[in-house]
Amino acid sequence: MLKALLLALLCAASAAAAADLADKLRDDSELSQSTANSLRRLMPVRFYSLLESNPIANSTLSLRSCTIFVPTNEAFQRYKSKTAHVLYHISTEAFTQKRLPSYVSSDMDGNPPLYITKNSNGDIFVNNARIIPSLSVETNNNGKRQIMHIIDEVLEPLTVKPGHSDVSNNPDALNFLKSAEEFNVDNIGVRTYRSQVTLGKKESVFEAAGQHTFLVPVDEGFKLSARSSLVDAKVIDGHVIPNTVIFTAAAQHDDPKTSAAFEDLLKVTVSFFKQKNGKMYVKSNTIVGDAKHREGVVLAEIVKANIPVRNGVVHLIHRPLMIIDTTVTQFLQENAENGALRKFYEVIMDNGGAVLDDINNLSEVTILAPSNEAWNSSNINNILRDRNKMRQILNMHIIKDRLNVEKIRQKNANLIAQVPTVNNNTFLYFNVRGEGSDAVITVEGGGVNATVIQADVAQTNGFVHIIDHVLGVPYTTLLGKLESDPMMSDTYKMGQFSHFNDQLNNTQRRFTYFVPRDKGWQKTELDYPSAHKKLFMQDFAYHSKSILERHLAISDTPFTMKDLVKISQESGSVILPTFRDSLNIRVEEEAGHLHDEYASHEWTGYVIIWNYKKINVYRPDVECTNGIIHVIDYPLLEEKDVVVAGG
Repeated sequence: MLKALLLALLCAASAAAAADLADKLRDDSELSQSTANSLRRLMPVRFYSLLESNPIANSTLSLRSCTIFVPTNEAFQRYKSKTAHVLYHISTEAFTQKRLPSYVSSDMDGNPPLYITKNSNGDIFVNNARIIPSLSVETNNNGKRQIMHIIDEVLEPLTVKPGHSDVSNNPDALNFLKSAEEFNVDNIGVRTYRSQVTLGKKESVFEAAGQHTFLVPVDEGFKLSARSSLVDAKVIDGHVIPNTVIFTAAAQHDDPKTSAAFEDLLKVTVSFFKQKNGKMYVKSNTIVGDAKHREGVVLAEIVKANIPVRNGVVHLIHRPLMIIDTTVTQFLQENAENGALRKFYEVIMDNGGAVLDDINNLSEVTILAPSNEAWNSSNINNILRDRNKMRQILNMHIIKDRLNVEKIRQKNANLIAQVPTVNNNTFLYFNVRGEGSDAVITVEGGGVNATVIQADVAQTNGFVHIIDHVLGVPYTTLLGKLESDPMMSDTYKMGQFSHFNDQLNNTQRRFTYFVPRDKGWQKTELDYPSAHKKLFMQDFAYHSKSILERHLAISDTPFTMKDLVKISQESGSVILPTFRDSLNIRVEEEAGHLHDEYASHEWTGYVIIWNYKKINVYRPDVECTNGIIHVIDYPLLEEKDVVVAGG
């Protein structure tokens, strides 16, 4: 009788503990369904109904300590699979957020692990799901700790297809690779890569104990028949990030991780990044290469992410990393459907495809390729229909040279690098700020300042750099250009403290602005040291403003350099209206007066003749939305201006 009573009391206490946590699951407003108009009543969440129908989960809640990871209703609405595995969300040890170890064993058959990671913001993730910090709940009834963490995704284990009961629910990466066709991974094949792993005798890499990230190329990535033979032991090592588990939601974007192929003679890093459309990519960067493994970046889209295995996580990728076996043209064609440069390829083909033929005919080439998002600007839509203009713009993105970041840095050692494009007499101007992974590379072409968002994508005959704007299609005013361009910073500063810049945002006017580059102002410091100092002082703002006004022509239409040359030839000189008076100049063409030591051909430049002085035009025709900037080598400055400024 006493035994029966004790048993009844124990059951009642256990039921009370289960009910306590269950009530929290049922009643938490963050997890409860709501009507379209208002939260009319609280209802049990879908996870609670799954929990209620699972006897093992109920037994755990009744009898054991546990940690339970509960997806929100919104997470279930996004979840595409028909089956949610409730036991994969439960661990039979109780862990607060602060005490969560690097992995916990789930209560699912085979006890597959759940991996705990953090991102740079301090967010905690269980596999690919973020723990919502303010919604964790702890109960302690009858000595059993039970902790609930609310997560923003349904946890998805690796499961076996029906009819394959002999396959483990908790394989390591090697067993997954050997039996991939027997798991629920969207019928994606990895036979080719598996064969190369066997041939290279690298099985030990995939069965190594610990917590690693494995990147596995799918069969689709081996369309080029010769590609599989390039997957040697070092390439396989380059697909593994040892001792680090990276799920995509927690991945630090563009944070290079050391791969297993990192030694004295070969150094390969791997990093993740995400496009604005949500697609995740992984890239290898062979920093130090050898005779068989060339330096450069290789991009691969993740086609199936976050497959948990006993010794880490597997991501299936659309092509192998490290292998540089396509031309620039082939790389663009690979991106024709859904790739990172789909829109760039579409624009080329919409304009007859001749640009692609030109690229294909170059033995060495570098492409500044605008990202898909870069083509969304409304300014571009007006130009897309103009084939001649579009051809010029596309050619502005092509350089007849193999130009990686290191070579750009060498060019940029003493001044902003000037590089000719295949568009006649059009140059790109590179600027590198910072070192190593912190370096920011910008490129200016046709008035547009773009940032390189992915550099050094290597091909057999050159490089592709992905940029965030389309060159040659202006999107900023004169003021915006001055503010962002590192070559014009001194002119911008002088115009700011004298309030001269205020007018440069006016889109109702059209300006032609002759902007001395920083090196030009530095020359005046040598010529007139006292005057130069005063030109940049607040007390002499009036004089600074007067000098800048001489450089700014205001008219109904801006003037290109070709316009000014033509007027000079017809009339002997050009008289341009300025704010106070007029500017009388003559503009002539000169062959190669700004000849770049790296350029491989002669080209024509421009000079301005003003008051018997010849001033080189360093960058002509920098287009803006309200005018044109011509960057000049020296200010339009007279000796008497210096005397006035000095007074």
